[in-house]
Amino acid sequence: MEVTVPGPVLERTLAAIGPADQEAMRLARAHQDNLTKPRGALGVLEEVAVRLAGAAGACPPPPPSPAALAIFAADHGVHAQGVSPWPQEVTTQMVANFLAGGAVANAFAAQVGASVTVVDIGVAADLPAAPGLVVRKVARGTADLSLGPAMTSAQAVAALEVGIAVAGELIAAGAACLITGDMGIANTTASAALICAFTGQDPAVATGRGTGVDDATLDRKIAIIRRGLQVNGITGTTGGGADPDGTERGADPADAAEALRRLAAVGGLEHAALAGFILGAAAARVPVILDGVIAGSAALAACALSPAAVEYCVAGHRSAEPGHALALDHLGLRALVDLELRLGEGTGALLAYPLVGAAVRVMHEVATFDSAGVTDKNTQTAAG
Repeated sequence: MEVTVPGPVLERTLAAIGPADQEAMRLARAHQDNLTKPRGALGVLEEVAVRLAGAAGACPPPPPSPAALAIFAADHGVHAQGVSPWPQEVTTQMVANFLAGGAVANAFAAQVGASVTVVDIGVAADLPAAPGLVVRKVARGTADLSLGPAMTSAQAVAALEVGIAVAGELIAAGAACLITGDMGIANTTASAALICAFTGQDPAVATGRGTGVDDATLDRKIAIIRRGLQVNGITGTTGGGADPDGTERGADPADAAEALRRLAAVGGLEHAALAGFILGAAAARVPVILDGVIAGSAALAACALSPAAVEYCVAGHRSAEPGHALALDHLGLRALVDLELRLGEGTGALLAYPLVGAAVRVMHEVATFDSAGVTDKNTQTAAG
């Protein structure tokens, strides 16, 4: 059995990821309580602002703008098993559509002012050079996960390190918030396999219809995922998480090696790159908004490698794919938007981005009770 070991870039990135700043989070909660509104009146948005304060180590946190969407595109060997009605060449065609500005992700990105970068991490065809396209091809798609490992260990690490590099490049160019995007026909099959691999869930529970498959194809998809887990010797879950007292514990080397092995065994090249993208954001203390089931499954791998990475993640939306809710529950994240989306591309995360910006804007612009000369009900009650 091949042993997966981290590369030097991945090792440095993991070493750079620290926990959220607890003092900044305490100050953010106190500031929220002193704003001219009932305490807790903004619900989940208050926790988003606190999360971003902890990520940045500052209260109030810096505005999450500008934002940058990275769409990682790759093909999948498991497509040969008939898990999707769409031909594999649609991956290439959709990349061209992104670059031409004709996809839903482009429309949503324009709406919120986010830049769009498309990364060829593993498309089966050669793509012509084009503005907005970054070619970092690790392989021409993965192998068939139902027959053995989808990637070699070297490929998985290389894809992770591409994701780290892309995150770093976008941040260096000025991005204050990263948004995950993906494209790859059959990638919901690999996503469901990853969710099972990292949560211990059964494929029948974690697998959805993806692009809208019929009952027979769904049954085949579940069987293929089950076979993939079996042939790759995947049972149970990996390490990371929290101790009973709530203290985050780092994944020990054995857990990290197993997390990398599982990612290589049943993941896609775009999943590995997205996991690296998340880790790169966390190392730079920049928030990353997760899209749907593909991003959720990639986040499971990222957070198995570095449990603290989850503290830099915001769940943009909840996908209609059943496995996504399982991934979010495992990560302890709550989605900001639930519109029954199942498109991918970063669309749900883009829709959530203005909510994240609004949560931070409140911290900067809303008056406090003292500054506005408004009586605080809680203070008045305590004084009385």
